[in-house]
Amino acid sequence: MTPRDDGSAKVSLWAPHADFVEFCILRGSETHGFVEERHSLTHRVQNVHYDIIPNVPVGSRYGFRVHGPWDPHKGMRFNPNKFLVDPYAKLLVGELINDPAIFDYDVNDPHTMSTLDSIDFVPHSVVSSSSFDWQGDRPLERPWNETVIYETHVKGFTKLHPSVLETERGTFRGLATPEVLEHLKHIGVTAVELLPVHHYVDEVHLMETGLTNYWGYNTLGFFAPHSGYSVSEGSQIDDFKYMVRELHKVGIEVILDVVYNHTAEGGLDGPSLSFKGINNKDFYRLNEDGNYIDFAGCGNTINAAKPQALQLIMDSLRYWVTEMHVDGFRFDLAAALARSFYDVDMLGNFLTTIQQDPILRRVKLIAEPWDIGPGGYQVGSFPPLWSEWNDKYRDDVRDFWRGESGIAGIGWRLSGSQDVYGGDGTDPYTSINFVTAHDGFTLRDLVSFNHKHNEANLEENRDGTDNNRSYNYGVEGETTDPQIIETRSRQIRNFLATLFLSGGVPMLMAGDELHRTQQGNNNSYCQDNPISWINWDLQQEDWDLVDFTATLAHIRATHPALRPLGFFTGNPHFDNGPKDLAWFAPNAHEIEHWHSESHSTIGMFLTPDPSESLYAIFHAGAESVSVTLPGAPYAQRYTPILDTNAINGVPTGEQHNAGDSITMPPRSTYVMRAHT
Repeated sequence: MTPRDDGSAKVSLWAPHADFVEFCILRGSETHGFVEERHSLTHRVQNVHYDIIPNVPVGSRYGFRVHGPWDPHKGMRFNPNKFLVDPYAKLLVGELINDPAIFDYDVNDPHTMSTLDSIDFVPHSVVSSSSFDWQGDRPLERPWNETVIYETHVKGFTKLHPSVLETERGTFRGLATPEVLEHLKHIGVTAVELLPVHHYVDEVHLMETGLTNYWGYNTLGFFAPHSGYSVSEGSQIDDFKYMVRELHKVGIEVILDVVYNHTAEGGLDGPSLSFKGINNKDFYRLNEDGNYIDFAGCGNTINAAKPQALQLIMDSLRYWVTEMHVDGFRFDLAAALARSFYDVDMLGNFLTTIQQDPILRRVKLIAEPWDIGPGGYQVGSFPPLWSEWNDKYRDDVRDFWRGESGIAGIGWRLSGSQDVYGGDGTDPYTSINFVTAHDGFTLRDLVSFNHKHNEANLEENRDGTDNNRSYNYGVEGETTDPQIIETRSRQIRNFLATLFLSGGVPMLMAGDELHRTQQGNNNSYCQDNPISWINWDLQQEDWDLVDFTATLAHIRATHPALRPLGFFTGNPHFDNGPKDLAWFAPNAHEIEHWHSESHSTIGMFLTPDPSESLYAIFHAGAESVSVTLPGAPYAQRYTPILDTNAINGVPTGEQHNAGDSITMPPRSTYVMRAHT
């Protein structure tokens, strides 16, 4: 739908199997009520129904009614009683209300077409226009080796922030508050990765239990910013642009977590809100009986192998880059998008189309490299230009620090996961490293709970993974035991230190630097309340962790050895010099036996060029250990720069000499500059 200068609009809808299409505009207002005015789209060319509709002013609510066969077994679910969202709408208003009218079938007989009108129970598209002053904003194009990602939720990040105006808490504008920006800068963030901001609605089963969709992985509008994150109804486009502009001003990029693998319409029993009523047969993956093939675990899967579905995805992505100035995307369940006929295909339509797109190939592209279908686990398989969420990093780092593995896995993860990403066209920045993410425990809960506690989700604690690789150190949940508290705090510092000292791109989950807890809930997707919101009413130890995180970010930013452009080779860069990467046991001998689970200490010596060397020691054992510092050709003396045994991370010692023995306390990390 494109507004024209004379107040009319050119309206078109691709609906190849429909008999005819009605464009429905709502005259009136929310206060005095709306009157629906229907216009048939009288022209049709190559399955596009279109017409010029007079008097369609900006701000008008509208939708479509699509007429055609009701034959669900053949994938045809046309029902003109359903008021449908424009797939290309840039602005949506109104809530989805749980009423029998939102379904295209009779709730008492699923095989029968519903005759109930849904117009009063579904979101409406809005004719939009935005003339925003970008003040010269341009893409930041920050290199991957300078990137530190902060995964956060627009609402939860500022909902409780005392410095954010009450009217802006939990909104796009709230995220751009100066005090919020200063916090992000202080801890070294260079990119925020926002949980879904495309307009989404609640699932029916959540509405039935009184819960809501908090995370937002239930998209209805792929071009529309979520209305719940706007300061006022209809302001979400300008609010989003304002947020991006202000983040860019302080050097922070914006990456969107996007959900193109499924939609809010669910499976056979889901509502009919847009795509089901327009072209269900081609937009979704269906089997021979008209049932939905579900690779996403949410009821349906968008068939990105089909040209028109792929075109919508590409148009949406380009819109967010060119019009909304975002810097990249993290693709939820990206393997589902990469499927061709059935199997995951790294040479298929979706990936090859993005690879050659002159706009999209320039932005940051991150895959969640799996889905729930057969052969869906594709970590290490996405082509060049893509980075991937590296769950092997998460698992190996967790296992090392809780004492459940030896050193073999952690060596690969610290050095950039070359065992996973060592193919042509890859480098350490193919790996997005994370210890925690929105889906799972927070960092504080990771060291406080052995088991998930998801009772608040009202699913009898069945939801969420049981594979948490966590450890509570003696007590499940909160405790007043000072020894346990101290151990947990040190482990949190160890996890953060490992993240910032590893090759690859560090991704920090919002609130982990603030000791945030979800009370043991590892699947808070439906908790739009203080379980998920970040608490900014902090104790001193919380601010200490903030400063510790800032110290780590500073160390990473100022030591290029931690950010090499390529993988280490294990060879010297110059005659009689040290290897660019060497691994040491506590006795200062290079490690030869990697696979003994009894080994709990590893020293990582980095010399990517003659100008700088770093030596980092990671000790996961529950007892202290004596560590001898390597000598020539690696170093003659050492200057400590980080000690996780200290609350603020600042070492107490001044210098060590080669051959000195230092004592590593239980579960600790120690980092030194090495001097020849």
